[in-house]
Amino acid sequence: MPRPTVNRKPFGSAHERAEVDVWTLDSGTGVRAEILSYGGILHRLTVPDTGGASASVVRSLASLDDYTGKNPFFGALIGRFANRIAHGRFVLDGASYLIPATDRGHALHGGPDGFHTRVWQAAGETTETAATLRLTLRSPDGDMGFPGALDVAVTYTLDTAGTLALDYTATTDRTTVVNLTNHAYFDLTAQGDILGHTLQVDADHYLPVDEEGIPEGPAAPVRATPFDLTAPHRIADRIALPDEQLRRAGGFDHCWVLKGSGTPAGLRRAARLTAPGAERIMEVWTTEPGIQVYTANQLDGTLPAPGGGHHERHSAVCLETQHLPDSPNRPGFPSTVLRPDDVFSSRTELRFPHLTAATG
Repeated sequence: MPRPTVNRKPFGSAHERAEVDVWTLDSGTGVRAEILSYGGILHRLTVPDTGGASASVVRSLASLDDYTGKNPFFGALIGRFANRIAHGRFVLDGASYLIPATDRGHALHGGPDGFHTRVWQAAGETTETAATLRLTLRSPDGDMGFPGALDVAVTYTLDTAGTLALDYTATTDRTTVVNLTNHAYFDLTAQGDILGHTLQVDADHYLPVDEEGIPEGPAAPVRATPFDLTAPHRIADRIALPDEQLRRAGGFDHCWVLKGSGTPAGLRRAARLTAPGAERIMEVWTTEPGIQVYTANQLDGTLPAPGGGHHERHSAVCLETQHLPDSPNRPGFPSTVLRPDDVFSSRTELRFPHLTAATG
């Protein structure tokens, strides 16, 4: 069996002339991930289908300029706080904090200069069974309004089974809040849209939102709503249903609260995405309590894709494993507070069971 490999090459220069590299992790068994040091962006994830044909299952942009320009977080690592904080305000240990508002008066994905805009330090290595890329970043006290100096590490690991894992860790010198995720746009057909994909989400509850994407209250049952994805459903069939929540968002842009406490290792399946004809299948496993499903409702065909074409509405789906939105203002939600001497730790895996079936 071929040994996994890691390769690095220049990708361009970002703001302040910082050099950006693209790192390629190759499983040696057909799966390949390309990751940028800018934003920790998952630029490509090449996966064979059941017939052996390979294509990238994530949507990407054509150039570094496109990534550094205005775009909806394509493939990026998100922090300090993924999803929304209402009005950009929260109180922690009696002190009030204000994060810059970027989305309808609310803070989204850590503010305008969140982790998706940073050039991360990167180091790659290989073993007999995996290729890894470790990305590190120091976020100073007061960065985007958040308290505490935060040291963050995100490790991408691609193993010979074709599983891509993301391990997140963070420590702080002062009490703060942390919520990290990856914002990849998935399309298992590598063309067209995701309306014909089927999606299953392992959750009995979700968070209804108001017109501005802020949770209206506690989690609500998915039963008898378009958000019941406890069995697989075509995405097109669900988001076409008459529903006020779908109208507000233009499709799915909601957080599901995942079932159970997971396996002894802490991992549990969050979602299963299947391409038409089951030519590719992807499962998302995570230690996180929630998953934000976003059906690319705001893509409008203006962003160029590599090799020509543009990214249209519903051309991809994001499956963002994370803590729940606006958690710093919701005492009933799982805590996102990180204190000195504690370690934030999270793991998400992207598994492709059709590869095992094809080789088994």
